[in-house]
Amino acid sequence: MRVLITGAGKIKTHRAIPARNITSSPTTCAVAGFHPFHSPDSLEHQMSVRIVTDSGCDLSPEVADALGIVVVPLSIRFGSTEYTDRIDLSPEKFYEEMAQRDELPETAAPSPGSFAKAYQSLLADGATTILSINLSEALSATAQAARTAATLIEGADIRIIDSTSVTVGQGTIVLRAAEAARDGASIEEIVASTTDLAARTHVLGVLDTLDNLKKGGRIGNAQAMIGSLLSIKPCIDISSGAVEEAGRQRTRKKALAWLANSLPANAKNVAIGHGLAPDIDSFVNMINVEVDRVNLIGPVVGTHGGPRVVGLSYTV
Repeated sequence: MRVLITGAGKIKTHRAIPARNITSSPTTCAVAGFHPFHSPDSLEHQMSVRIVTDSGCDLSPEVADALGIVVVPLSIRFGSTEYTDRIDLSPEKFYEEMAQRDELPETAAPSPGSFAKAYQSLLADGATTILSINLSEALSATAQAARTAATLIEGADIRIIDSTSVTVGQGTIVLRAAEAARDGASIEEIVASTTDLAARTHVLGVLDTLDNLKKGGRIGNAQAMIGSLLSIKPCIDISSGAVEEAGRQRTRKKALAWLANSLPANAKNVAIGHGLAPDIDSFVNMINVEVDRVNLIGPVVGTHGGPRVVGLSYTV
């Protein structure tokens, strides 16, 4: 199998926190939404349709940069300390910080102004149409912020698509749209193919611990204690865009086997995300079809999924 490694309950965002002004750099420009275009011969200058998304897609800056994808970051607040996703808070740092806290962090959608700045930058660079593909609207206010931003820019052709997905599922949808834009597809073709792909994208996951559900008040202390003693691992399905319980397994080994066995033989666009899971290589080896990429799951899912969460997305 070929694997490209790109880096090491119901989720709700609570409010819109304006993104900080970030100075662009080769490693942060795509995530910050301000991309320094150095050459008129660059990929971005050859594309009339540009793709925007949010950091809920969990794409690495390197992958986003390679296809000219602009990623507008969500915000994460631990107590009184606010971070910008993947700008000043890496996934690794996020899990480290969360393990030291008794309360869960809050995740917040980007402000409409953050999306508007990204749109304006792309239009100024020559984009004729912008397609913003965002985190499931059932889980976050991010798509609404993107939609509001589009109304602030008069005369611009800006389309918004609710991916009805999250993390690696959303990432796959965004990547395929960006590839189509790179290859010269029209906006109508890209919208049609993206909408179709979103409807066929499935996202499943396995939680390793009940601690975050307890911290978030979704289960009581007694439930958490019993679950821990019995080594119960919740299984979730986010294929509809909302988090639904898909069952429970006794032991992590059985839970990961359930996840691997849930993958149909005709699955395409397989991607795996994880929250610093030490056994991720073993899980990847359980997959019997080609895996496109493996990457870390960020705060949007990680806040509630907790450390060592493992997610799987595919299309049929």
